[in-house]
Amino acid sequence: MSLVFNEDQLMLQESARSFCREQAPVAVLRNMRDTKDALGFPKSLWQSMVDLGWAGMAIPEVYGGFEFGYSGLGIVLEETGRTLVPTPLVSTILLSATAINLAGSDAQKTTLLPAIAAGESIVAFALEEGAFHNPAHVSLSAVKTAEGYELNGVKKFVLDAAAADHFVVVARSSGYAGDTNGISLFLLDSKTPGILVQPLSMVDSRSAANVSFDKVNVPAGALLGIEGAGWPALERTLDIGRIGLSAEMLGSIQEVFERTVEYLKQRTQFGVQIGAFQALQHRAALMYSEIELCKSLVRKALSELDRGDDAQDIPALASMCKAKLCEVSALISNEGVQMHGGIGMTDEFDLGFFLKRARVAQQMLGDVLFHRDRYASLRGF
Repeated sequence: MSLVFNEDQLMLQESARSFCREQAPVAVLRNMRDTKDALGFPKSLWQSMVDLGWAGMAIPEVYGGFEFGYSGLGIVLEETGRTLVPTPLVSTILLSATAINLAGSDAQKTTLLPAIAAGESIVAFALEEGAFHNPAHVSLSAVKTAEGYELNGVKKFVLDAAAADHFVVVARSSGYAGDTNGISLFLLDSKTPGILVQPLSMVDSRSAANVSFDKVNVPAGALLGIEGAGWPALERTLDIGRIGLSAEMLGSIQEVFERTVEYLKQRTQFGVQIGAFQALQHRAALMYSEIELCKSLVRKALSELDRGDDAQDIPALASMCKAKLCEVSALISNEGVQMHGGIGMTDEFDLGFFLKRARVAQQMLGDVLFHRDRYASLRGF
């Protein structure tokens, strides 16, 4: 594994960074918050990203994608994390498109993946049912009927649900909550009768909602994969999502660190720059060291994803990534606000947006405690 980007990756990074800074600075998220935009992202901005090929990054060419790989998508997510761009990249591309590609039939993939790559369809991934991440704790029921299945239950904190054209729904067709057997994946049109979307006010100003399914009848063709055997595809999808989300978090912590160092060079106290104070230098050195460890972890994990069947221990890498990024994200978002002093707490500056995004990202797809426990279990402890 090389920690140095090749020529194509450097060009992608430069292009993504330039686009995010010019077309999607933090001011875009601020405006979405202030206007209480229900959609969750500007349609024109998303279309521009689609035109750049971002929506097709990890989708196979045969289904209309560009197959740049998860390393390419990770580069894009890292840059969107630097400016907190509100996009459906995580919900639609990283999670839903991955689940469809892993579990769907050729007909399902041929129907939907090209539409996703072309920006014609937004897909939300409906998994969580409680306050904490617990992917096997699925209670939403899928009961077989003469025509297909009837779904009943509630999903919480579904990203981009308000804008979704389709849902990938994790349901239970047999067994009990906590069992990995009996989990099934379904692909539903968001306009199916019985689906109710209740938008939430999120602290990071992103779009999310609780989605209830009340006697939702779907045809047998809505099933992704084999009934009751959806856990392997779900687990792989979540691991890919955890690594991709870690890439976004990596971008955010780098941005906060760079802004903080620049402030230390400018702010004077007692007639000298505060960056000259040894205590602050030590704290900055610790942040820098932690970021370098995070870079190595994320880039190793992304490169392993692109190795396909030859990949080494993706579950362990995913949990290592997410646990470390959760830990370092908390450290650096806190330090960024504290080192900026009183202005770090004001809405005039952007630091608060990064701290709020960090807190939500830390909980998404498992927090540090979840992944430390999972990593220990994977290693036999």
